[in-house]
Parts: sequence; C-alpha cells; structure tokens
Amino acid sequence: MAELRIVGTAHVSQKSVEEVRAAIEEFRPDIVAIELDPARFSALKKQARDPTVDDVLEVKNFNSLLVQWLLSYLQRKIGIDVGVEPGAEMKAAIAEAEGRGIAIALVDRDLRLTLLRFWKSMGIIEKIKMVFALIYSIAEIDRGEEIDIESLKEQDVIDAVMEEFRRFSPNGARALIDERDAFIAHQLVLLKVQRPEGRILAVVGAGHRQGITNYVEHPQTLPPFDTLAREPRSFPWAKIFGFLVTGLFAFLLAAIAFSGVGWMVLLYALLFWVIIHGVLAAVFTLIAGGHPYSALTCFGVAWMTSLNPLLHAGWFAAYVEAKVRKPPVSDFRKIYETESIQEMARIPLFKVVLVAALANLGSLIGTILYFIFVFPLLHIDPGVVISNGVHNMWTWATGLI
Repeated sequence: MAELRIVGTAHVSQKSVEEVRAAIEEFRPDIVAIELDPARFSALKKQARDPTVDDVLEVKNFNSLLVQWLLSYLQRKIGIDVGVEPGAEMKAAIAEAEGRGIAIALVDRDLRLTLLRFWKSMGIIEKIKMVFALIYSIAEIDRGEEIDIESLKEQDVIDAVMEEFRRFSPNGARALIDERDAFIAHQLVLLKVQRPEGRILAVVGAGHRQGITNYVEHPQTLPPFDTLAREPRSFPWAKIFGFLVTGLFAFLLAAIAFSGVGWMVLLYALLFWVIIHGVLAAVFTLIAGGHPYSALTCFGVAWMTSLNPLLHAGWFAAYVEAKVRKPPVSDFRKIYETESIQEMARIPLFKVVLVAALANLGSLIGTILYFIFVFPLLHIDPGVVISNGVHNMWTWATGLI
C-alpha cells in the first residue's frame, strides 16, 4: 500500500511554507496532494478567467458570495499583518512539485459547491450569527488585533477552535469542515489505490489534518462520495415562507373587504404594503451605496416581489446597478486584492452584490413590519375585522351554493 504523509499548515504562515518545502525535500513524494480545487489552483497560478458581472447576476447567490469575499478579506488581512500572502504554502508546494517533476493532485471539493452547501445548511439564526461574527472579526483585525498564527497549528488550539465553531454553527461546521475532511480523504484513499507503491504527500490546513487522518485510517467510516459531491437539497423554507406571506396578505385583504369597515381602509392597506416595502428596500439600497436608479427600481418592484417567492427585489436592483456602474471584469480580482473594507466598498462589482443583498433584506423587514403595524396604522381592531370578515365571507360563500 502507498505511503501517505499529511502536513497540516496555517494558510498565512511563513513557517508553514518552510515546512512544506522541507517535507518535500525529506519525504521525496511521487505525488503532492493539495487542498485545492481546479478553480482555486488556476486562480493561484493566475490562469483563471475572472467571472463577469453577467456571471454573478446569473447565479444570483449574492449572500454566499458576500460571505466568501469577507472571509477572503479577513484571511488576506491576517496574511498582510504577518507578512505572508494567503495560500503561500500551497504555492510553495506547487512550485516545489513542478520544479522537481512531481505529479500534483487537487483533492479538495469545488469551492462554489462547498459555499453553497455551507450557506444552505445553516438556518436563519446561524446565518445571522455567522455574519455578525465575521463583521466583528474583521473589525478586530482592522483595529490591529494581533493573532498568533503559529498557535493555530497546535492540536489543542485547533480542537478548541473547532469545538467553538461547532457550538456556534453546527451545520456550518459540518459543511465547511467535516464534509471536506471526508471528501479529501476519499481522494487520498483513491490515490493510495491507484499508486500502491508510491509516496503521497498531502498538504492541507491544520484544522483538517486530524479529521482526514481518522478517515484514511478507517475508510469504512467514510460517507458515500456522491453525498459529498452534489448540490444540497434543502427543504424550501424560503419559498414556503413566501407563499405563506402571499396567502396571509390575500386573506387580510379579503377579511378587510368583507368586514364592512369600508373600501378606504382596504385601499390604505394596499397603499401601506406598497409604501413600507418600497421605502425600506430603497433605503437599504442607498445604504449599500446603490445608485438612485437602483433605489427607485426597488421602490417600484418591492411590493410585487414580496408577494412572489420566485422573485426578489434585490435581483432587479442588482441588474440596474450593473447597467449603471458597468463593472469591468477586473473588479472580481480587485475585490480579492483590497486592503480595506472601504476600498472594497468602492468597487462597482462589490456594490452590485451588496445592493442585491441589502435590498432583499429591506424588503424582508418590510414584510415583517407590515404585519406588525398594519392594524395600528389603519386604526382598526384586528380581532373584530378578521372575525367579521371571515363570518361575512362564509355567509357570502354559502349563499352561492
């Protein structure tokens, strides 16, 4: 059976770069397996085609893309502070392997699939906690908070961090850590079978080393590969919520119409729906730095998209923002090179994605506030209106039979 050695690294550590080079020199592997997927490998080697704004708009996965960019920014800031480029140890492994004529295997799962599974696996509370934790971490780094990078490779520190992450976001930890441990282990086991007499050196993040090792030593515990490599099939809670909102709004209007409080009250109920959603979606678009045309678009469509689970106001705002700002292809790379959040916020493509995310958030808040405040705004008793409306609807319906 092939001999396998796993090197755990910190992605912004100069010491890890040296350890990778030393491991290749000492172990003399036949193949170097790297914790990268083809897209990230091409990006590291500057061979990848940068996505266009049309690619971003077509995918519509604005929230997870924002999280990806912020995570990348956080890692890059840490790397800048310690004088090491993120992914330097992977670059060193690639350079050493290519220089020595050693084969390279890319054993990590596609980043887009990982982020999709990561985002969809979390509930709304986990997502909110994750975003706030990310913002807090970025603020700490921007204030100059020092981090002992080398301590992050110590097993007791890794265990503590992993335990905290699992407590904080169990579903996120499963998608981001456990599933990738299993995916990489599958690839390494396959390499061992394909090269029974070879030597395999795996270069992975320190947080993955123990999980991968456990799986490789006990391959019978590995989950089926196809369960790790397909898009998640999560329960469509968002669509169900959207249809419930549509049904609740229709029921509310019907109850008001049949309650006898007058058509002006019904008209105001409709008007408040348009205004609350439109104003909040437009305001959040402007908070994101969106163009007034994007905000005006949001104001015009938010009332309608909030009643259609298959549409979102942010999609329309992002489309208009893209037409107005015209982000160049180079924006995607610039986002990964910025040294401050303020600089990132000025990049047109970032603005397009942020506008989409915040416009949707504004519309969602509008839905919640509407059902909380509509009856006080209308100066009517909800119990009386709904009971009278339901009674009159029932009388009317039975009269038709």
